[in-house]
Parts: sequence; C-alpha cells; structure tokens
Amino acid sequence: MPGDRSATEKILNVLRPYASNWNGTLGRGDLVIPQREIPRLIHEILDAIRESTDRRGEASEVDVFQALTRARRLASVQEQAERLRAAFVILKR
Repeated sequence: MPGDRSATEKILNVLRPYASNWNGTLGRGDLVIPQREIPRLIHEILDAIRESTDRRGEASEVDVFQALTRARRLASVQEQAERLRAAFVILKR
C-alpha cells in the first residue's frame, strides 16, 4: 500500500534526528529522546499520520454497517478484507 509506505517514511523522518548513533540511522531502532521533546515528537508523528491519509476522523456506525453489508456479498474473505481496507483506514493497535 503506497499510503502506508509514505506514512512510514514521514514517521521515520520525524524520528531520525533522535537515532542513538552518530550517523542518524535507525537500523538498530535505538532512540535517544530528551524528555522535554516527547510531547512535540508525539504531535509531529500524529501530524505525519494525518497528512498521509485523505480521510479525517472516525467512521460512523452507519458507514461501517453499510461497508460490511456490501462486503458480505463478495465471494471470498480476502475480497471482503480488501474492500474494507479500501473503504477505511484500518490501524493496528
């Protein structure tokens, strides 16, 4: 998914200045973030995620119900999942 890739790149660009080694790579995943920078960093990550999606806010119950009803008519579970991914931004928690 191209949207996921751009969101990941934007988040990595936010985190790169805090990479623990001197060359600024996140290969090991170690970050050194000063405590006073954490709130600003969280806001920048959230902004990067919002910018990568064209949809704002949560879906209403009616929207979810209608999408599920339409998706149930499809033959396979994979097609149903793809239809839901196309209709909504689904974030793993």
